Amino acid sequence: MILQNGYVFTGGPGAGKTSVITALAMKGFAVVPESGRQIIQEQVASGGEALPWANKILFRDRMLAAAVHDFERQVPDGQPVFFDRGIPDLIGYSKLENLPVPAVLEEYATGMRYHPRVFIFPPWEDIYRGDTERKQDYATAVATYEAMQGAYTDSGYTLVTVPPANVADRVAFILANL
Repeated sequence: MILQNGYVFTGGPGAGKTSVITALAMKGFAVVPESGRQIIQEQVASGGEALPWANKILFRDRMLAAAVHDFERQVPDGQPVFFDRGIPDLIGYSKLENLPVPAVLEEYATGMRYHPRVFIFPPWEDIYRGDTERKQDYATAVATYEAMQGAYTDSGYTLVTVPPANVADRVAFILANL
């Protein structure tokens, strides 16, 4: 299935994706937030192990289940839906972390397609900040960006680089490039 109205934002952590998603939601657009941060918060609160610093495979598999659920609940009605990460991000994450890429992940990435243009946010050191859920350093953020770039290119998507700018200008850029 192709979700022609589903636009993915990808890139490394701390590049401004969530700020842009939030601004789009405030403008009334449908958005799907990143599941990773929510999974981390839930796992920390419950003492679970599906954490990127505890059990990377279990963490990835929880994110995959959330990504599939998020994809399936969208209606292809023509109105844009903005995803803070998509299924191919999990291929990039697997490769970044030297994890095996399970066949089911490849099947979902092939069978559940987003709009062919994916917005990629390059690393931007001036705005990068770590926090309790984002423990990667800037070098890892750069490596993550490169892994996502490869995962989406290998999956047949066309990448549109979102230039570093204030949130309003980034939103305008994205809306002009739908």
